[in-house]
Amino acid sequence: MSSEKSRRTINLLGICLRAGKAVKGFDSAVEAAKNGLAHCILTASDTSEKTRKEVGFYCEKFGIKHLPADVSKSEIGRLCGKETGVIAVTDKGFSDGFEKIISEISH
Repeated sequence: MSSEKSRRTINLLGICLRAGKAVKGFDSAVEAAKNGLAHCILTASDTSEKTRKEVGFYCEKFGIKHLPADVSKSEIGRLCGKETGVIAVTDKGFSDGFEKIISEISH
């Protein structure tokens, strides 16, 4: 995995969190998806396989993207004060930004 990808993801996530355009935690993220607020859900690199499968299920169910990010739960925790492996992005622009970062460098 690329450290450039991690750095860019962390930078964008920091901006997204400060802008109030992210929902932290599995239950809150699923709720945001169910209510049509989430544009994508990010999962941390060290999120359990079970959690990733559940996130994938809900993303498919509610028609949003599941983006596995190259950042750890502790890195997310340093950004937002809560260690979590699941974050819903509630802004289309930020969602597109994460998708661009995650897809362009992993080719």
